[in-house]
Amino acid sequence: MRPFPLRLPRGRPHPPPVSPSSDDHDLMAAVAAERVEALRLLHDRHAPWLRARLLRRCADPDLVDDAIQDTFVAVWRGARRYTPQGEDAAAWIWTIAARRLASGLRRPGGRWIAAATLTEADARLASAEDNVLLGVEHGDLGGALARLSPELRAVIQATVLDGLTVREASRLLGIPEGTVKTRLMRAKARLREELA
Repeated sequence: MRPFPLRLPRGRPHPPPVSPSSDDHDLMAAVAAERVEALRLLHDRHAPWLRARLLRRCADPDLVDDAIQDTFVAVWRGARRYTPQGEDAAAWIWTIAARRLASGLRRPGGRWIAAATLTEADARLASAEDNVLLGVEHGDLGGALARLSPELRAVIQATVLDGLTVREASRLLGIPEGTVKTRLMRAKARLREELA
């Protein structure tokens, strides 16, 4: 008896083979085709920096871990909705993770960092992080960042705006730690020149 050839449903292209060097768009296509190894590679690539960012927003590491697990379940279920032409996979995954964390925090037992000291007046004011990010996006710094090369801008995003260590940024960006340090030094020098 001959085995039946495996065929994807019509309209879905056959995903390329995946490996640790595959880009996120190829991995997302493979996840949409229900290839578990692609989801594993996405998890290995993105879970460390997601955890670092989410832990700055939530004091409960178990809740953060639950949010990350829920995020990758959602990636598995929703990979067909991902559109590579307009969206970066890391940004798409971050959006899911932030929503999953917010959902977890709404449940009883979820807690924000310093939630006990937050007053109603504090809640009405924009956070310092929100104010800084608005200044980055709409101020002189935002324009200077936009004029950086994509490689330099990615390193600034990972290390300065997202607060990742050089090691975490290296893993996220898929480049050696020394390259992260060099690009960060060059990016800061160019930003100083532009803003002087």
